[in-house]
Amino acid sequence: MKDLLNAAEMKAVDKRSIEEYGIPSLVLMERAALEEVKRAGELLEPGLSGNEALEYGPGRERLLKERKRKTVWAVCGFGNNGADGAAAARSDITPGHNPALFRFGVWILFNIAALPLGAVAFHSSVIRYRGRGVLFLGESGTGKSTHTRLWREHIPGAELLNDDSPIIRATDSEALVHGSPWSGKTPCYRNESCPIAAVVRLSQASHNRIRRLRPIESIGALLPSAPPAFARDERLSDDTCGLLSRLIAQVPVYHLECLPDAAAAQLACRTVFNDATL
Repeated sequence: MKDLLNAAEMKAVDKRSIEEYGIPSLVLMERAALEEVKRAGELLEPGLSGNEALEYGPGRERLLKERKRKTVWAVCGFGNNGADGAAAARSDITPGHNPALFRFGVWILFNIAALPLGAVAFHSSVIRYRGRGVLFLGESGTGKSTHTRLWREHIPGAELLNDDSPIIRATDSEALVHGSPWSGKTPCYRNESCPIAAVVRLSQASHNRIRRLRPIESIGALLPSAPPAFARDERLSDDTCGLLSRLIAQVPVYHLECLPDAAAAQLACRTVFNDATL
């Protein structure tokens, strides 16, 4: 594969196309998506041309018959190309491909419907211990899944409730965490729930240290794990902040600086559950 332009150069070309040549950004995005779909058609079925993948005729019928079990993933990297990938997935005219974007769309629709009822999917990995749940937050790659695995390996009775997107629900009287159909790289789909014991935000460090956050710090720790797109909508943003405020009023929030070792899991467990035996 030969790189014609790097990410910075591609951004510059887009900027010039829009500002100097007057081509709307939406047109650039849709044209890029069409070319991606055409190229995908050639790769999936070498006997057909890219144009046949888009036409409504024998080529399309052949694609529908031969690609029923094939899946297309729209994977976007750096360079401001996320919208291009979304448009490409939406442009795929062969339903047999079952684009993974549909799964994300269902997740978004669920959250829009659930948030006014006091519930939302929360980016975290959840351990259930002694009948209560502990949510571990952090940016992707921080080690949430690793930390919950250490709980399961070194703390008897600890089990995984969800590894990526559990549902949290907070009313004025209770805060609960539920399993969900979305669990990231670890398949853990449990139709179960439990009260929330604590929320812990992780960060990598050369030591293990935990402290409880003040309410204003807690909001800052929790907001990045809520659906990010909701920050652009006033009603959804207000509902999110209201839910998190109710959660913080009932549940302690901690920051754990940690190594990926058993001692970190044991420290968190001792702190949250006041268990001196670990």
